[in-house]
Order: sequence, then C-alpha cells, then structure tokens
Amino acid sequence: MKSPQWLALESDGRVCVERHSPGSELLLVIRPETDEPSLFDWAVRHREPIRELLLQYGAMLFRGFRNLNTATDFERFIEATGEGELLEYVQGSTPREIVSGRIATATVYPSDRRIPLHNEQSYSRSWPLKLWLFCHRAAERGGATPIADSRRVLAGIDPRIRERFVEKGVMYVRNYGELIDVPWQQAFLTDDRSRVEEYCQEHAIEFEWLKGNGLRTRQISQAVAEHPETGETVWFNQAHLFHVSSLPAARRKKLLALFGEGDLPRNACFGDGSEIDDETLEAVRAAYQREHRVFRWRAGDLLMIDNMLAAHGREPFGGERMVWFGMAEAHSQPG
Repeated sequence: MKSPQWLALESDGRVCVERHSPGSELLLVIRPETDEPSLFDWAVRHREPIRELLLQYGAMLFRGFRNLNTATDFERFIEATGEGELLEYVQGSTPREIVSGRIATATVYPSDRRIPLHNEQSYSRSWPLKLWLFCHRAAERGGATPIADSRRVLAGIDPRIRERFVEKGVMYVRNYGELIDVPWQQAFLTDDRSRVEEYCQEHAIEFEWLKGNGLRTRQISQAVAEHPETGETVWFNQAHLFHVSSLPAARRKKLLALFGEGDLPRNACFGDGSEIDDETLEAVRAAYQREHRVFRWRAGDLLMIDNMLAAHGREPFGGERMVWFGMAEAHSQPG
C-alpha cells in the first residue's frame, strides 16, 4: 500500500513517482509527466511529502525536470527542500572546489579510483542530515553513484563485530601537512591556528601541532547512531575508509615505509586505541557491498539523500564528469 505522502505527490497529476528498483525501499525516482512543472516551484508546493518520503526511502532522484541548469538553480532547490542555511565543509576529509557560495564539486579524487560507500562526515561527532548532488555533466564512461541503506548495512554485520564497535567507538587519527592528505588550512577553512584550536576544543578533538606546520588530531566518534526523526539505528562511521587496509597493497606498503603507522595521513582504530584488524573491516565492507545499489547519472539529475539513512560513493569514470554537492541541517552526536 502506498503511503499518504506518495499519494500526495501522485495526486498532483504532473509527475511520475516510482521505485528505482522493483521491491526496493531505498531510492524513489520522480519524473515530470509533462513539460510544465518547474522543479523548484513543484518542490516548494510538495516540500512536506518530499521530506516525509525521504525518511522512508533514504534517497530521491529528480530526473527530467526543466529549469535546472546552474549552481543558483541547485541552491534554490536545496533551500526549498531543506531547513536552514547550507553548511560549510569544515573538517573535510577530501578536497573539493567551490562552484558558488556553499555549492562545491563532489570530491576531487583520481577518476580511475573508486570512492567507497560512506555517510558524509560520519567520522565526526557533527554531520549534515541532508545531502544534495546535481549532475551538471555526466561522465562519458562510468562515474555512477552507488548508494546503500545504512539500516540494512547495520543488520548485515556480524553481531559480535557490531558489539565491539558500539562498545568502543572509533578513533580517527589524522596527520595534516602541506604535502600529505588535506592541509589543515583547507580542512578547517582557516589559516589561523587559534581558530583551529577553538574548533577542536568545541568538538572534543585532541590536537597536536607538529614540525613543518603540521597538525595531528585524534577524535573518538560513534560507530552507530540513532536517526533523530525516525529513531532508527544505523551503521554510521568511516573506519573502513580511514583504516590503512582501505589502501591498495602497494600504496599501503609505500606509505608505511614513508611515514610509519603513527604518522600516516589518516588511520582508524577502536576508541580505546586498540587495533581494528583487517578481517573485521573486510566483513564491514562486505556488508556494504551486499546492500549497494547503483544508478547512472544523466545530465540534469538531482539526488537528495538522507545522510544517516543512505550511504553513497563513486565508481571510477572516464572523460569529464561534473557533479555538484551541497549539504544542510547540522546534527551532533548526543553527549
């Protein structure tokens, strides 16, 4: 039986609402039935059903709407469907380029590499509840965005592994430098050390200034989290992505030879400082793999994601690809 929110969208008579995959409870696709509806105007009128359905399905793909071409159009849609101002990418773990205002590119990362499934900023104790991705230019080959239901990822992890993560949490160790990883000035959006120290103190981040204008931070964050609106518990961390085992064997060997384990650009362990073994994280990655679903971008597509209910990633690609990114609705881990 379709929900009242779904029926509210269908009753408009100008859009088609359907699951991306038959029987899937992860992604809804919304397409115009005619040339008439402007996505922004339509979204303003249907803001509440959109937000309610997002809580059920985790992600919504708006495809084929007119009047969606520029960063300004994209930002207007975010403001129409989100709450509050767009967020800055503070404590970011990957480089992005600003498109306009607080609209940025998706992660700048070598096109021949895969970005694993993850929830945005789940390595932190504060994160955005909503994400928006807009395809300005689809890749010639590849470049799909896989997504996965974070509720089902949690359910698919061995209970013994879940219990260890829940009990201990995850400690993320980052070494920022001019030549490795993201410089601290870029991650914290400032070159003022006192502002970095203030941010770290406010967010329970241990910090240590290093020689050569470097910075080391340690933060213990959640392994799972409770959604503030649905009350559902989700797998919510990036241990599998930060841990050195996420690197290809040759690159891992090279970095360990250069820096040693304590000075790696980033790494993860349990919150008590004990090691997370490779086999445990392989089991976590397998849970993501079992749940991942893929859709392929078309120019003009707009994807809205509940960042706690759905993880996202990126497949390798060839040719040019331009996907814009925005986020809103800050939320912090209680306690």
